[in-house]
Amino acid sequence: MEAKEEEEVVKFSAFPFKPYSIQMEFMNALYQSLNEGGVSMLESPTGTGKTMSVICSALQWVLDRRRQEESQEACGNGNGGVDLDDEPDWLRNFVVNKDPQVKEDKVKNKKDKFRYSSGKADKKEKESKGIYVDDKEFLLEEYESEDEGDLGSVMSKRKAAKSMHNSSSEDESDDAEEKEEKKFKVYFCSRTHSQLSQFIKELKKTIFANEMTVVSLGSRKNLCINKDVLSLGNSARISERCLELQKKKKNEATKVKNIRVGAHTRRKKASSGCPMLRKHKLQHEFRNELSEQGPLDIEDLANLGKTLGTCPYYGSRSMVVRADLVVLPYQSLLSKSSREALGLNLKSNIVIIDEAHNLADSLISMYDSKITLSQLENVHSHVERYFVRFRNLLGPANRRYIQTLMVLTQAFLRVLLNEKNANLMDSYHDIGQASEESRTSDFTMAINDFIFELNIDNINLIKLLKYIKESNIMHKVNSYGEKVANSENISALKKIQEHGEEGGCLSAFQALADILLSLTNNDSDGRLIISRSSSSSNFRKQGGYIKFVMLSGEKIFSEIVDQAHAVLLVGGTLQPIEETRERLFPWLPPNQLHFFSCGHIVPPDSILPIAVSRGPSGRSFDFSYSSRSSTDMMRELGLLLCNLVTVVPEGIVVFFPSFDYEGKVYETWESSGILERITRKKHIFREPRNNMDVESVLKEYKDTICALSSVSREANQASHSGAVLLAVVGGKISEGINLSDGMGRCVVMVGLPYASPSDIELLERIKHIEGFRNSKSIENTEFGASCDVYSGDAQGGFDILRSCSHRGKEYYENLCMKAVNQSIGRAIRHINDYATILLVDTRYASDSSKRSLSHPVNKLPQWIKDRLVPSTNNYGEVHRLLHQFFKFKKRSC
Repeated sequence: MEAKEEEEVVKFSAFPFKPYSIQMEFMNALYQSLNEGGVSMLESPTGTGKTMSVICSALQWVLDRRRQEESQEACGNGNGGVDLDDEPDWLRNFVVNKDPQVKEDKVKNKKDKFRYSSGKADKKEKESKGIYVDDKEFLLEEYESEDEGDLGSVMSKRKAAKSMHNSSSEDESDDAEEKEEKKFKVYFCSRTHSQLSQFIKELKKTIFANEMTVVSLGSRKNLCINKDVLSLGNSARISERCLELQKKKKNEATKVKNIRVGAHTRRKKASSGCPMLRKHKLQHEFRNELSEQGPLDIEDLANLGKTLGTCPYYGSRSMVVRADLVVLPYQSLLSKSSREALGLNLKSNIVIIDEAHNLADSLISMYDSKITLSQLENVHSHVERYFVRFRNLLGPANRRYIQTLMVLTQAFLRVLLNEKNANLMDSYHDIGQASEESRTSDFTMAINDFIFELNIDNINLIKLLKYIKESNIMHKVNSYGEKVANSENISALKKIQEHGEEGGCLSAFQALADILLSLTNNDSDGRLIISRSSSSSNFRKQGGYIKFVMLSGEKIFSEIVDQAHAVLLVGGTLQPIEETRERLFPWLPPNQLHFFSCGHIVPPDSILPIAVSRGPSGRSFDFSYSSRSSTDMMRELGLLLCNLVTVVPEGIVVFFPSFDYEGKVYETWESSGILERITRKKHIFREPRNNMDVESVLKEYKDTICALSSVSREANQASHSGAVLLAVVGGKISEGINLSDGMGRCVVMVGLPYASPSDIELLERIKHIEGFRNSKSIENTEFGASCDVYSGDAQGGFDILRSCSHRGKEYYENLCMKAVNQSIGRAIRHINDYATILLVDTRYASDSSKRSLSHPVNKLPQWIKDRLVPSTNNYGEVHRLLHQFFKFKKRSC
């Protein structure tokens, strides 16, 4: 037994200190999962050193496997055991000739030259037809479809011309450094940039920081250093402007090549893109610095880019091929389009998904798409203006596709505007009798019903999407629109005010393309939500939208599993695993799913969870949807906090079900004088809605606790002792923020944070999981379409939940308890930490012998459930337990 333990210590020698037994168990389980491959789920409570265990186990396995393969290759003469001297001459010659396409390419180039010269003739002809010189750059190249039935044959002259000049492209030659893809690459992804930064911080403590090439990937918003682009503020506009700059650079280069192919002139003109990408030598220097400095997080990458004066977003992307470990956010890895754009190769590599407790919902939400009324109007007006201007100059294929786009945007607009020929909306209007001016009309439809109802079933959406991607129609239409806007003196500020957070024409066009792509899914994969306001003066302000909600994650996840050697789902609380299996990999038999779970490292006397059913005045706590907004209930909660600030040292974190409810409670406390009583003892901080402001609030909260704690120790008695932080379940503080030591001596969970029963997307997921459609479907007898109508009130949602027999209801309950577990787990972060957890609601209290399997307490983590005080007779009993707990901890410290 001792020999085995010594072997295990050597195996994970990169661990920076002696691991605890549960850490060794976790690392062994992960290592074994990588040996076996496939899908694994590994659960380790927050605060148990999970991140360090993942790093040391996974990367050790990679090193061991690479050494093993190198040893096998060495034994096989470096050629897999095959001696090239034994090969016949004709085979050796065949291997040497690595480019059998040379002859074919020469022939192709001749054809391309002919097309290129022919293109010039076309341009002269267009000039003779009266096109202005200033507008030539906006005209689409002729789009050829050699065989309408063969998607593979569709190409544009622009692409053919581009292939002729690839060899002279400075962009291509500078960035085409051939690097061999690393084998057994590890992709580690998590939900937030702060969680990824924590991963990099832990990685730097190990020897792997020096032994492996590591690259972090982030969004444009987090990595952009172009001040003009960054000043646009929102992610959509930043991405739109970035892509616009890259497109302009390529267009300028192509335009000059058509006039004069001289390299010097081309380079000069090609510098019209983003200034942070003009000097390719700086990108090369960025990559060298990244290799030398070792693992850098997103903030470090941005600072390096600023120092060198070159783009860290594209600089980090170019490092992916040569990296051993890629650290990236969920979206970049789990979205197929993002993987393809970033060039991520999962084949035979390792995927580790951290914080995987809500993976199924996170995954399918990435495939949602949405277009608003204003975006549709924006696209339609731009395309229509473009078509009117160039219709006589466009080739037949371009004319046909642009007209198809206008037909689609008009059809979508008719649905949202409830025009007479939008039959479905008429039938809904009659049945629902929605006569009120301010009433919203939301309903959902299956994909096929939507397509047939709009009479667009004869349109080949796949070919149209291919056209949008290849023809450059988005950028041509947008550029011409900008030119017209500038000539009409429409300021950039006015355009931003018009479109707000939705971005401009490019973002709107992309939203349309995303919706069209969604319509190519299988009918059962998702639902379309049509949301609009009845025609009123407020309609434009409120807006309407069409949204596709993906409901099935099985196909999406299988694409990842099929490619990767192993996919590991890691988290603090992954239970119930059966729900995750059914929603993401139902094809995998339960006995083939590798699952591991371990306990917590903190001793039992360092945590005190209590179910609090009554307040100081004896009122029973009921924060159910119908009762929580009563003034008496909010006052009772305030009285509880007035008592807690007298017995709990340092920091108290109170989690509310929503920002709206937190606001109501705060106003009630303020008007009743309760807030003043609390602030006499502790300062109060509130979680801001804007995630960008959370860090500064947390810093102030922490500084206040540290400052007042030191004063309290010196004076032995102080008027203030710590602070209270009012936070929200599902907010940034509840997801991935460490509230260790004094920042979280007591965590108060207010009620059970069930998701809003009026959330239309949630209800569609519940119905999909339960396996039935809503009984309130409306049949459109004339067209055979059906839709599910939502009135927008909570009662309709409760009716759906009551009609669920098992799976849908269980999903709704699990969603709530996963949020609870994430929030209360913020407090215990290391072995010497200690905290109390108060579950404030009578629904938490129970006799352990009479609990049903669906009882909330049974869905708590085992390490909390084992130590829970399940019921108390009155608040006095709670206060006494808290006093004893902190008195004991103060003495032991």
